[in-house]
Amino acid sequence: MSSKMFMRVEEVAKELSVSKSYAYKIVQKLNAELKSQGFLTISGRVNKQYFLERACYGTNKKERN
Repeated sequence: MSSKMFMRVEEVAKELSVSKSYAYKIVQKLNAELKSQGFLTISGRVNKQYFLERACYGTNKKERN
């Protein structure tokens, strides 16, 4: 397993260059999506892999073009 599976709100805010309050909304939205799929979520944290996929970092260059 990866040493860091979850991102905190502060990390999300820094990664997206948004305010901390907006990052909370993003984390809540992503966690709601995961919860609806049956995954366990942690308040104030989001799965790093899921965040990267939803923030378009998970797609390869070919798919974006």
